[in-house]
Amino acid sequence: MSASSDKSRFSNLRAQADILDGEDGLRHLRQEFLIPTKADIKRRTLQSQQQDRNDPAPADETTTCTYLCGNSLGLQPKRTATRINQYLQTWSTQGVQGHFKPLDDSPLPTWLDADARAAQLMAPIVGAHESEVAVMQTLTANLHLLMSAFYRPDPKGKHKIILEAKAFPSDHFAVLSQIRHHGLSPDTSMVTMESPYSEDAVITTYDIQSVISKHASDTALIVLPGIQYYTGQLLDIPTITAFAHKHDIFVIWDLAHAVGNVPLHLDDWDVDAAAWCTYKYLNGGPGCIGGMYINSQKSLVTTAITDEEPERGYGKRLSGWWGNDKATRFQMATKFHPVKGAAGFQLSNPSILDITSLSASLEVFELAGGVPVLRERSKKLTAFLEQCLSHVSEDAKELFRIITPSDPDQRGAQLSLLLADNLLNPTMEELEKSAVIVDERQPNVVRVAATPLYNSFAECVAFAEAFESALLAAQKTL
Repeated sequence: MSASSDKSRFSNLRAQADILDGEDGLRHLRQEFLIPTKADIKRRTLQSQQQDRNDPAPADETTTCTYLCGNSLGLQPKRTATRINQYLQTWSTQGVQGHFKPLDDSPLPTWLDADARAAQLMAPIVGAHESEVAVMQTLTANLHLLMSAFYRPDPKGKHKIILEAKAFPSDHFAVLSQIRHHGLSPDTSMVTMESPYSEDAVITTYDIQSVISKHASDTALIVLPGIQYYTGQLLDIPTITAFAHKHDIFVIWDLAHAVGNVPLHLDDWDVDAAAWCTYKYLNGGPGCIGGMYINSQKSLVTTAITDEEPERGYGKRLSGWWGNDKATRFQMATKFHPVKGAAGFQLSNPSILDITSLSASLEVFELAGGVPVLRERSKKLTAFLEQCLSHVSEDAKELFRIITPSDPDQRGAQLSLLLADNLLNPTMEELEKSAVIVDERQPNVVRVAATPLYNSFAECVAFAEAFESALLAAQKTL
């Protein structure tokens, strides 16, 4: 293929992207985020070197990088620093009074109510009532808390946990440790499933149902991802949940890659429980506080603390003082009685710094009109990214393939690109030189996510062009 035709391929795509970006009714949302410049990506200091004020800024200081990594860590909303500074100012001027004292000129809730406000903002994102949502702990900790409450194995009856063979390692470790905690062996109490037909770790609903049917008589729990982290596949949450319920099996969903990415309707789908992190599509910041959903029917409290045996009115769980009814929490009584709903599963008072950071981003979701609106833009972005990748040179096409399902309803924002052997590390190095930020999963996968809150159609073209060059350069190193 000639150099002129190479130029024409990407020129046509750039022209198409300009039109799509110009017609995009949500393009203003990009201005809500701090996007690193090319110079930011290259330098090894927090700030750029001081330059003469009369000198024009180098192009790299003003040109944003191509950041398609929101599936790993979302970018920082501009309002995050504002909200965190308001929190710090509250702490510095009010001290301990910040727990209870509302300030007339602050948009922040009191620290006592911060978790409830975050749950209120989170509830529409997961399709639940706010009483069924708790913003607390971190993802794996929340998985453990859910399993401690709802995994009740009977060695002579239902004791198995089903999960996918390529589950995220932390999920796998959590399941292993829970089984061993109950004195059972993973050899007999853990079932890992994979498709017998797919070489790309994509697993169909039929595959999952077949495994459930095979082990239904002795399975107590299923742990599955809403979106599979490696392939980007979106599982059929309502169908799988309903099928599991027919076999009297409790299901916990890990929604790390689904929350803020695709519309969720946990109430309507009668989901039992779910947990998620908030630093990917929710942009809460590295290691930010997690979230938990518990179906209202699984978190009932039918007794009063004054009853003779109040513990008979709620399910077993690991307990802490922040799960106590807020009205009696600070009475310092040693008798635990949980508040009804997911909040009754909280342990300690949450990090207000984390919640403040997360809530700032959730404000942007409200501004956008919610996840369903963003999902429509996301489908267009990912389809265009796929189109751009189909226009790379034939030589480059021989070096990778997309393993994410092509059906838009079976994926979120992410496309997973499986590279030929030994190309991953040099390809990633070349992309970084071009200030293109994506992430990798060893041994051979590049994960690319055009995030609808801040990515543009033009960035999809920029990635495809840089990816082609990176692949071909990487091949020459072999």
